[in-house]
Amino acid sequence: MKIAISSDHAGYPLKAHVVAYLRDKGHEVLDFGVDSAGHRADYPDTAAAVARTVQKGEAERGIAICGSGIGVCIAANKFEGIYASIAHDTFSAAQGVEHDRMNVLCLGAQIIGTKVAETLVDAFLGAVPLEEDRYLRRFHKVQGFEQGGGKG
Repeated sequence: MKIAISSDHAGYPLKAHVVAYLRDKGHEVLDFGVDSAGHRADYPDTAAAVARTVQKGEAERGIAICGSGIGVCIAANKFEGIYASIAHDTFSAAQGVEHDRMNVLCLGAQIIGTKVAETLVDAFLGAVPLEEDRYLRRFHKVQGFEQGGGKG
């Protein structure tokens, strides 16, 4: 699978680990930086790089990392067609894809460690959206909010 990933400086150590982990598992990784914990970066910029790449279809899914996961989550969700969520447990990482068509996983590097990140990434990438009517109906409502400028 082709995966876009980025982090700010606070998320760099976890991002570096996740990039290596994904490549070891055979995934194609588009790494949008940062390249060191010393290179300060604003989380909206790093989240935007992932969101735009997924939005254009240049990656199937994305992973955005900052200190808490909250900032990159908020920023990524401002892009049409991006359904980003923080997941710090495997149930949410998988169900977010299955029920809600989450396409960007947001992680908090100051919240979780590398082994938890690996299990979350596996759950996120291993999940597929369910095609049951109830999930599609709900997802279409979300898309309606998006297309209506949130006036739903």
